[in-house]
Amino acid sequence: MAHDPQVQKVADELTIRNLISRLAHLADMAGADELDEYVGLFTEDASWSMPGASHQGRASIREGARQRRADGRQGPGSNSRHIITTVAVAVDGSDTAAADSYLLFCVDTASSPTVQLVCHYHDSFQRGADGWRLAKRQIALG
Repeated sequence: MAHDPQVQKVADELTIRNLISRLAHLADMAGADELDEYVGLFTEDASWSMPGASHQGRASIREGARQRRADGRQGPGSNSRHIITTVAVAVDGSDTAAADSYLLFCVDTASSPTVQLVCHYHDSFQRGADGWRLAKRQIALG
């Protein structure tokens, strides 16, 4: 069967959209002892940065997520949610891709939902032997 590049680009885009969503779900729901799946969605040398915080590599990304849980800012019981919207994915048929999306970070979701932050995600992805992974996330406020 012939390989159709257009079908592959659509499949790659859908995979990346699901990856962005899964990262948000795990940020909200995975407990500190369940961060393996979350961290596994990043490349080994991934970077994650926003004003006031940056992490390089899976171990540092895991520690940042663990600390946010310990502080009660996200994770189970925090009543916070990452709402991802306006996602634009650019796939060119290679093993790299990019996406831009908006994040509404809501708190008090169980009682009085409030938007605490509005951010812009600029993400870079890399495809490896284990599929697509997030290689770089730059978070800008506003």
